[in-house]
Amino acid sequence: MINVDKQEAEEGKVLAIFAYIIFFIPLLAGRDNRFTQFHANQGLVLFLTSLVVVVVSNILSWIIWPIGMLVSSVGSLGILALAIIGIINVVQLEAKPLPIIGGITLIQSY
Repeated sequence: MINVDKQEAEEGKVLAIFAYIIFFIPLLAGRDNRFTQFHANQGLVLFLTSLVVVVVSNILSWIIWPIGMLVSSVGSLGILALAIIGIINVVQLEAKPLPIIGGITLIQSY
């Protein structure tokens, strides 16, 4: 969790919500807002995690179809849950990392 000024968080709130839908908009538009950049990083990590889930589930579907479908379903629900947690954090003006994947930092600007 980073310390963010509540005024800065309020100003970056809308862009930070977009971070969990399409991460590169807040990454580019909110460069001067630490709150937005924090959530853009979380959105980027979530996006990359979803790519890993897709690749793994596709590979498993080629090998063992039911297991690939299970990984795809559970992974998709997990990604959705993490996105909802991230959006709730934004609405509450908190810069808390997402569970499991939130400790990964790819954007150093915050």
